[in-house]
Amino acid sequence: MWDTLIIIPFTNALLFIYTVVGQNFGVAIILFTLLIRIVTHPLMVSQIKGGQAMQELQSNPRYKEIQEKYKGDKEKLAQEQAALLKELGVNPFGSCLPLLIQFPLIIGLYQSLYKAMANTPLDLFTMTRHLYPFLDITRILPINNQFLWMDLSQPERLVLNFLPFGIPIMAIVVMATTYVQSKLMTPPPSGNPKDQTAMMGNMMNLYMPFLMGYMGLTLASGLSLYFTVSNLFGIAQYAALGKANWSNLLPKPRQAAVEVVPDKKSGSKANRGKK
Repeated sequence: MWDTLIIIPFTNALLFIYTVVGQNFGVAIILFTLLIRIVTHPLMVSQIKGGQAMQELQSNPRYKEIQEKYKGDKEKLAQEQAALLKELGVNPFGSCLPLLIQFPLIIGLYQSLYKAMANTPLDLFTMTRHLYPFLDITRILPINNQFLWMDLSQPERLVLNFLPFGIPIMAIVVMATTYVQSKLMTPPPSGNPKDQTAMMGNMMNLYMPFLMGYMGLTLASGLSLYFTVSNLFGIAQYAALGKANWSNLLPKPRQAAVEVVPDKKSGSKANRGKK
């Protein structure tokens, strides 16, 4: 069922684009990634709205009052929070559900890329068995996996003559674009130290770039190309929707420290700002 609904259609769509663009697999991956992002754009908009609604809820006076009033009774707290969410029309899963829907599509895309690149004779045989009738096998084989300096079926390294090792350029780019996208997606802080949305966002900003960078380092560079294009297009989407929080990329101003200075005349202590 998974192969029939996700893997085989994705693989055929990618190979169809490959034949249209003149057997350039890198360009096919870029165009296919943009197509996936456009198709899932409504889900992304829903995710943004859900996240914004939950962010605004954290600063709602009634929500704070409920948290304070029932902090010792978790069951009553959950009931009152659910009632408030229903009254305000806020779906607690509004920001998570679209992401859960997109996740199988992302996994399907990974598997489709591997199947389309056909690294072994067995992979090639399996791929040809699942081609749709309108695809001409003579225009697909042999598959050209070369794009710029990369073999898209292998992990990417840029080899320079004066260095004894290859530089993982795509892994670095994947890590950087993931970091920038996650920072732009993070809403401004609400000022509430118990803001769960902010805490989750900070965790994602910390771990996700390293996870994606590791995948870019170890997996086929075709996936790294997909990650990079998807991140860049995601940044463009957020910017076009006016939701990109550019201030998160700027260094935060340092707060002045407060020095306690004894007042010899009154015997009390006075605060003095210190840079």
